[in-house]
Amino acid sequence: MLELETPRGVGLDPARWDRVLQLLHSWCETGALPAAGICVTRGGKTTGAHLFGQHSLAPTAHPIADDAIFLIASITKPIVACGILLLVERGLLALDDRVEEYVPLFRRKGNHGVTLRHLLTHTSGLPDMLANNLELRAAQAPLSAFVEGACQCPLDFVPGTGVQYQSMGFALLGEIIQRVTGQTCGQFLDLEFFQPLGMQDTALGAPDAWFTGAEPKIRRVTEVRIPEQSEMAADSARDWNWNSRYWRQLGVPWGGLLTTPLDLARFGQMLLSGGQAGGRQILSRASIQASTRNQLDAMREVPADDRRTKPWGLGWRLNWPAHSANFGDLLGPRTYGHWGATGTLMWIDPDRETCAVLLTTQPQEPAGSYLARASNAMAAALL
Repeated sequence: MLELETPRGVGLDPARWDRVLQLLHSWCETGALPAAGICVTRGGKTTGAHLFGQHSLAPTAHPIADDAIFLIASITKPIVACGILLLVERGLLALDDRVEEYVPLFRRKGNHGVTLRHLLTHTSGLPDMLANNLELRAAQAPLSAFVEGACQCPLDFVPGTGVQYQSMGFALLGEIIQRVTGQTCGQFLDLEFFQPLGMQDTALGAPDAWFTGAEPKIRRVTEVRIPEQSEMAADSARDWNWNSRYWRQLGVPWGGLLTTPLDLARFGQMLLSGGQAGGRQILSRASIQASTRNQLDAMREVPADDRRTKPWGLGWRLNWPAHSANFGDLLGPRTYGHWGATGTLMWIDPDRETCAVLLTTQPQEPAGSYLARASNAMAAALL
């Protein structure tokens, strides 16, 4: 699906593209980023994946390998959203179905009006994380405990009247996929997207097989630098932070995807190709068009400023004007994508037929300053 080419053959200015690579190299050399991987595709062509830095945080860590795997955190969300849209295509769901129709435990006072569309557009009123999120993780709770918590927590506002980023909405979307298909969310995404696209190093939750054999695949997963100010930095958190086996295997639908820059670029190229890959229609053009246009436009009770300046598609964050955070400053008006708390970014500009993937191991919330600067350099390299 992706053809290896020179920078000019991909439609990149060679000198400016080299500047992008040197920028990432310098950040990794100084330790600003422990590791980084980048891949850009245009018209089905790519220069390949370029990786920098060290595989882990140990002083004696070896240089990162070309096949390194990253935890991409919230870039997981729009991929799960694509799974929901696949079920919509098949007539098994509709976006204005109420969540309680599929998850009866969600049926409580104040939650009746929450629809799948609300979950996909961050307009449900659910919180980003549960109040007892850290306690659940420290106890190595199963995914079902997070879903149960999302069903029981009160809404912060009436559904459809505000915008609040909410990971717990995607916990429920993953549960809905499981209840409708009889497969876990990870199994469904693997069957419908990852296998057909040749994303062999991608999984929503590392399977047990990744931990076995003479060269277990789990060794290829890069180590994330845990912010010193966070609760995860405590010694007691080693068993449940981003680098733990527990978290890598939990497969949370809001942030548990493990993948490589090249694999993620394959997914992006499928979207740029109208949902086609390998002679197969993976996702319909109609789904891609619906998921990448401003869904808030039609929500009249959402504040006008949010509808106008902070648009959301279905799972995809659209380009926000006058916001440098994560996406940078030079992307086109139809660009869509997402970022991840572990220091990751993916954006797709259909006008320039470009998908850009930048995965790092340096958390950058909330501003994503390194991501934004790298994004600007990548956009400037496009011919």
